[in-house]
Amino acid sequence: MTTLLVVHEVDDVQHWLGSPKRAEVFGSLGMTARTFVDPANANRVGLIVDTPDVDTFQKFMQSDEAAAAMKHDGVRPDTVVMLIEG
Repeated sequence: MTTLLVVHEVDDVQHWLGSPKRAEVFGSLGMTARTFVDPANANRVGLIVDTPDVDTFQKFMQSDEAAAAMKHDGVRPDTVVMLIEG
C-alpha cells in the first residue's frame, strides 16, 4: 500500500464531507480515504488515501469517472495537490 496526502478546495465542505461518492469510487479500486478540513480556510480539505499503488490512483484521477465524482462532490480540480509518503 502507498499512502498519499491529497489537498484541494471544494465548493461546500459539508456536502463534500457527507458525500458517499468518495467511498464508492475509492472502495471499488481497493483504496481507503480519511477526510480532513482546514480550520483556517473554509473551502480547503484534505484526504489521506491508502492506495494499492500510485499508478492506480493517477490513472483513476485522469478518468471520466474521477471527473464526474469530483464534479458531484464540488471539488475544484485546478486546486488538487497530491503528495506521496516519503
